[in-house]
Amino acid sequence: MRKTVIYLVLCLFSTALLAGCAAMAVSPTSGFLYTDVKAPLTATSNSGSSKVGTAVCTSILGLVSTGDASIQTAMKNGGITKIQHVDYHSTSILGIYATFTVTVYGE
Repeated sequence: MRKTVIYLVLCLFSTALLAGCAAMAVSPTSGFLYTDVKAPLTATSNSGSSKVGTAVCTSILGLVSTGDASIQTAMKNGGITKIQHVDYHSTSILGIYATFTVTVYGE
């Protein structure tokens, strides 16, 4: 009985690790083994997109996440004051390593 309880606890713990943030990267579709998706986030009526700025955050094992993938940071990195549109790129590998990149286009 005790071995069964220990086995059950280990299985639940392992499942919790696999269901971490890295396993659930934001994406319109996702794959359990691998995700690599680019998609639109928003658009405005502003014309022209001569400047591009990006911002990235990273997750490892769903335990440690770092970075700033905000639109504001991407604008600052690209020297953008007027947004034309915003895209994102989401990547996840086995729920072990995931990145989320926001790309802002504008003037």
